[in-house]
Parts: sequence; structure tokens; C-alpha cells
Amino acid sequence: MIRTRASLRRPLAVLGAAFLGLTAAVAVAAPASAHHTTITATADCDGLTGERVITWTVENSERDKAATLKTVTADPATPVNLAADASKPLEGAVVPKGGSVQAVQRVPGDTATAKLTVYALWKKNGQDRTNDGSINLGGDKPCTPAPKCVDASKAKYSHTFDGPKGTATVKLDGDLPLCGESKQWFTLVSYFAPRPQFATPQYVYGTPDSDWIGGTQTEIDLKVDIPDCHTQVDLIWGGTDEIIDPLVEGGKRYGDKKLGSKGAPGNRSTGPQGWYNGGDKSCTTPAATFASNCDGTVTVSLSNDGKISKYPVEFEVRGENGWSKKVTVEPGKADNGTVVPAENAGKVEVLVDGKVIEDGSYSWQRPEDCPLPTITTKADCENFTLTATNPEGGLPVKVVFTYGKETETRTVQPGDSETVTFKAGKEETALVVLPELELEMEAVYAPEGDCGGGGGGEEPGLPVTGAAAGGIAAGAVALLALGAVLFLMARRRRVRFTA
Repeated sequence: MIRTRASLRRPLAVLGAAFLGLTAAVAVAAPASAHHTTITATADCDGLTGERVITWTVENSERDKAATLKTVTADPATPVNLAADASKPLEGAVVPKGGSVQAVQRVPGDTATAKLTVYALWKKNGQDRTNDGSINLGGDKPCTPAPKCVDASKAKYSHTFDGPKGTATVKLDGDLPLCGESKQWFTLVSYFAPRPQFATPQYVYGTPDSDWIGGTQTEIDLKVDIPDCHTQVDLIWGGTDEIIDPLVEGGKRYGDKKLGSKGAPGNRSTGPQGWYNGGDKSCTTPAATFASNCDGTVTVSLSNDGKISKYPVEFEVRGENGWSKKVTVEPGKADNGTVVPAENAGKVEVLVDGKVIEDGSYSWQRPEDCPLPTITTKADCENFTLTATNPEGGLPVKVVFTYGKETETRTVQPGDSETVTFKAGKEETALVVLPELELEMEAVYAPEGDCGGGGGGEEPGLPVTGAAAGGIAAGAVALLALGAVLFLMARRRRVRFTA
């Protein structure tokens, strides 16, 4: 609103008002025939200081007389100085004939109205007059200083994220730093995971990388190692105290703390979703070793103690004829107690998740140190007797005895013996075959003494030694107390000894 006031000796006349610039006021001091000053104003905002800057214009109504501004009163009462020379006040300034002067006043940014009153004297004819002008600032937004920093609670960020590589960056948006000593932490963390999709439990892998933005540090780079197996990588809002280890079923989750989330605080950073699930290998190290036993069984040892074994492993051990057994081995542990029965040990497989593991197939093989059966003989003038003895702890052994045209077959159980007796004939040798061990032996019929006087001899046990299934490459000679016996073994070669 613009007001015009004359001295008590002069009539008061209101001429009009207008807004200039942001807000401007025009005041006319008196009728056109009277000496007066007209005061108008415009206002602006100083973004650095937050002050309103009012520019007052005082115009002289007289074209042939200059006016001196003897008194200047401002409301608010802040300095009003000449625009042309800010070191000089408006008070005392001379308004030229038909001209004007400008002055600048700074007022608080929330000022609603401002008023300027001047008392002017025209020395040429002694005329004087007091006029005022005002400006309404209430319709404008308050003037506030430009911020020099950004409050940490309102700061915005942008980020990059590469889960498979384990890298991320976070940057403070805008040109202003965080205010004061404020710091905002961000953390990158990787996990062992049981699946390439989200699944629990998960365990932190390696050392998480955590850093902060604040002061002159407005951008950070983060990097973590990734396990050589299924993994999850998360870029989270906060420091290492925010890390959840382990992530378990029904436990805490990061939720919107992950950068790039839809909710706060993760949505205060723009960029890709800050989480990744992947990896093409299991975070376990299942392994199996096999040992053949003399009794035909296979002992399977299972282990889950590799470098990346973080989860229990359920093994399945399969044998022939549908035999199967499942064994769960905890991380860092082993199980050595799985025995595949002899009748199922022809082909053994170890599976995890339905697939045969590396080096997980095996078939029973006769150990080289298994005790072999022994053959003993007894001969006289009427009979030729042969006995096969099978040591304990082995497999049943099939023995074929042949003397002349007669053949007898026996199966000798472990820890037992089988004996056959042939009528003595003209043949000088008997053939003893152990087909499963690929052994053949010749027993020489040599009764002691004069058959006319009877009597005979008995050979003590002759151990069958060596590795049969892999072939026999050496021989042995034994001189027995009751008779000389030659004991020579070779693959599919005969061993000849004397009875």
C-alpha cells in the first residue's frame, strides 16, 4: 500500500500505487501544483545473506528547483544509503530539478512491509514538504540465505553396483557437502549362499568394505571378494554394525536399507538395485574315497571339509541291485562308516543332489594283502586226498579238484576247509583250480615208502600267495619236511607240487 502525507498545513491527497520488480510502491506527495516528492520502491532477495534489498526512488516534482532531503526516516530502521555511493546516506542528498535519487535499504528476509519518510526543502523558495512511501512484502515468500551445506538427514545420493564383480560406488548428489561433522556410512558385503537364488542360511564371506561420505569426501568406492560358489552381495545403508551374519530363516533382513530400494533410506540413492544372487557352484566340497575289503565289501569314506564347505551335505551311496544309503555330513566333518555289502559292491556310486560327484564311481577290487587259500595233500597207495582251507575274513572260494577223469568242485567258506579224496591211479598229478582267483596248481601224487608195505605222507598247508586278479609275476619254492614240493604260481599257469 502506498500512502502520501502532507504537513498539517497542507491538504492530504492520495494519488495512487503500483508494484515494480518483485514488489514496488509508488507514492505521490501532493497535488500537481504543490511542491512534493514521490517515493517508489522495488524489492529483491539476496540469496547469500537472506536479506530483502529495497531500492527506494525519491523523485522531485519541481522542474526548476532542487530539493534537499533534510530528514530521512525508515521503518524498519536500517540504514538507507545512496545507490550511487553506498558510503553516503540518503539523508542530506539533493534531488536535482525534475530528477530523482535512488537509495538502497537492507531489511530482514521475513519483513512484511517497509516504509520510508522524507522531509524535503526547496531552498530557492523556502518550500518544504514531508512525504512517505511504503512497500508491501507480505505476498512474497520469505527470503532465506542460500544453503552452504546439506543436512545429512536430507542428503541424496547416487550409486553404481556390480554384484558379480563385488564392486560399488556411492556419490553425494549436488555441489554442497554434508553439514558440520556429519558422516553417512555405506557398506558392501558378500555371503556364502546355499542356492544361486535367495535362500538361507547365508554366511559372510571375507571382509566387508565400509566407508563414509562427509566433509570434503563426497564419493566412495567399495569392493569385496566373492566366493567361488553361490553368493549374495548387498550394498547397504549404514556401517558394519548393520551387517547381519548369518542370515537365517525367519531372522533379520536388510529390507529397504539396500540401496536402490523403493522405501527409505535405500530410496535416497538413485541407481540399480544394490543386491545380487548368483554363482554356479555349490558352497560345499563333497568328496568320497573307497577301500575294497577282503570280504568283498567296499568301505566308502565321505567328507565335507573343503575350503568352501559351509553347509551340510546329504550324500547318497548307491550299490548294485538297488542298494542305497543316505548320509548327511556336517561342514568340516567326515564319515568313514558307510559299508557297501559284497553283493552290491560290483559298482558303487556317490551322489549329491542326484548327480554323481567327481571321482564318485568305484568297483570292488581284491586287495593285494588278502590271505589266499592253502592246499594240503595226503597220499598213500590207495588214496590221493586234497584239502583246501580258506582263511577267515575273505570271500567264499570256489575250488575245482581234478585227478584223472574225476572232477570235484567245492565252495570253501571263510574260516573253513573242504576235502576231496580220489582213488589212487596211474596219473602222477592232480589239478587244483581256483577260477575266481585265476590260479591253477598241480599236486604230484608221490606216496612215501613202499606201497607194498603201505604208509604214505601228508603235506602241511601250502599257502597260495600273491595277487591273483592282477596277475602273478613271481614264484616260490618250498622244501617241506615230509617231502619235496615245488610251489610255482603264475597267471593261468600251473603250480606243481609233490604229495
